[in-house]
Amino acid sequence: MKIEILGTGCPSCLVVEEIVKKAVKELGIKANVEHVYEIEKIIEYGVMLTPAVVINGKIKIEGKIPTIEEAKKMIKEEL
Repeated sequence: MKIEILGTGCPSCLVVEEIVKKAVKELGIKANVEHVYEIEKIIEYGVMLTPAVVINGKIKIEGKIPTIEEAKKMIKEEL
């Protein structure tokens, strides 16, 4: 599973990264979590608001910080 956090490094983006990493750990799954900082790559996804979470190439959330439970749900949907 590939999970990307899209955001230029703002505090909200960093919080989302930590929430997603915690969700992955709590679910006990293997996932490659990476943070995409480059605005060009973010634009390629068509994302207008950050932070955003992309799982296996699908935009799952955009422009908000998910709760840990929302993050787990997004991840489970793509298993």
